[in-house]
Amino acid sequence: MLLFVYGSLKEGFPNFHVNRGRRVPGAFRTVQRYPLFLADGALPCLLPQPGSGHHILGQLFEVQAGQLAAMDALERVGEPGGYDRLTIDVEPADDEARSAAPAAAPIAAFVYVQHEARLRPGGRHVGPVAEYTLEHAKALRW
Repeated sequence: MLLFVYGSLKEGFPNFHVNRGRRVPGAFRTVQRYPLFLADGALPCLLPQPGSGHHILGQLFEVQAGQLAAMDALERVGEPGGYDRLTIDVEPADDEARSAAPAAAPIAAFVYVQHEARLRPGGRHVGPVAEYTLEHAKALRW
């Protein structure tokens, strides 16, 4: 199974310790545009609204069922206010990814998405942005 991560589960980011998958080298991006917001200025929320926003940059991981279950628990999949997991298409975003990609583009991968309700009215939301960076992660007190 493949998982596309764009937020705190990326290598070098605060929740990477939960991500026990094997990283596919290089950078990947969504084939379609998606709105990625930073809720309250820092919490990454990819909205399941293809066609608006940006091609989102992230990392691709090969994961086993148990590894995916651990990340589902972190993201509170199926719980109120938690993320949902769905399948989207991604593609290599650099030469390293193009040479390491497990299949011809587009590549179907799981991704965690959040619903627009998470972006509460009056909150300090940033976006849409194309990439969640370490600077964004530092703004969120983990």
